[in-house]
Amino acid sequence: MRVAIIGVGCSKFGELWEKSFREIYLEAGLKAIEDAGIEGKEIEALYVGNMSSGMYLNQEHVAALIADYAGLAELGIPAVRVEAADASGGLALKEAYMAVASGIHKIVVAAGVEKVTDVGDAMKIASSSADQEWECFAGANLPALYALIARLHMKRFGGKEEDLALVAVKNHKNAVNNPIAQFRREISVEEVLNSPYIAEPLKVLDSAPISDGAAAIVLASEEVARKYTDTPVFIECAQASDYVALQNRKDLLTMNAVVKAAREAYRRAKVGAKDIDIAELHDSFTFAEILEYEDLGFAEKGKGYELIREGVTEIGGDLPVNTSGGLKACGHAIGATGIRQAVEIVQQLRNEAGKRQVDAEVGLSLNIGGTGATAIVTIYKR
Repeated sequence: MRVAIIGVGCSKFGELWEKSFREIYLEAGLKAIEDAGIEGKEIEALYVGNMSSGMYLNQEHVAALIADYAGLAELGIPAVRVEAADASGGLALKEAYMAVASGIHKIVVAAGVEKVTDVGDAMKIASSSADQEWECFAGANLPALYALIARLHMKRFGGKEEDLALVAVKNHKNAVNNPIAQFRREISVEEVLNSPYIAEPLKVLDSAPISDGAAAIVLASEEVARKYTDTPVFIECAQASDYVALQNRKDLLTMNAVVKAAREAYRRAKVGAKDIDIAELHDSFTFAEILEYEDLGFAEKGKGYELIREGVTEIGGDLPVNTSGGLKACGHAIGATGIRQAVEIVQQLRNEAGKRQVDAEVGLSLNIGGTGATAIVTIYKR
């Protein structure tokens, strides 16, 4: 059974001190339901991506809480929280997709939410997505682990810190025209290169923030979708896993889970990498975006740098990437990111992206957990 997205909604991303966890997800959910033109009583299930509300807020039982606060508790619908580190939102999307594709449900909501600014060491919590015994206990965190991969890749294939800076510059430029983005200002290559190192070669301005935010989408079967909208966006979704600890991977320079998930998503959607018109990629660090160009098949191994150098992935290029600003500039509300990526692609395919609009019929989003132990690839068709 074909599955379509019929409604999308998103809160702003950033340091939302004035809003609570509940207020953020309620805002996104109400926007998605209104956009879909449905009533709450028509929702048959809810899937929520959230990484660490227990550590960030000392709040567990999140899915039921969201259903409660959203006025859905009276319906008694199944509400499920899923967790896959940074890929929690993408996993919520995949589980919702499966629920509709299987025929079990006709209309479901996939959402993601994270509230992080109320705690002290957000990076320590975010780095719990790495292997605690073999990596974090030895002093590594996410920036350090990505830096290890980046240094080896740059040494082997001739990448420069300027190449990484170009990714940051591009994504900040795109975010200027995104009303929900955390950083709506342009930056220069020089600013990136002059920012302090956090783990060489990665600098402060090579790194995505850890943000507050929520996003939600409404999914429906094709039959139901066509009753509500003339612009359904049909999706195919695939997930794959890899070793959590870098030491166990066969090749540090390939995210094997990304390769496998992409291969399966392309197969299901009957497309190839060459058919993708727009992509939202998981640029938790600028280098990650370049590595993902390669693992998704947009460039040969070692040639991802050429795409950013030649402007291929800019708005106006052959393959615009992160028109939203990406995690780098739109913000990275960990549990919400995978859903927020879907919101951007849907808006683009419906020609609702305003000044950042591109000409696209087929889109792709990639949401990864940690350093790539989980990967979820979704293909979108107008």
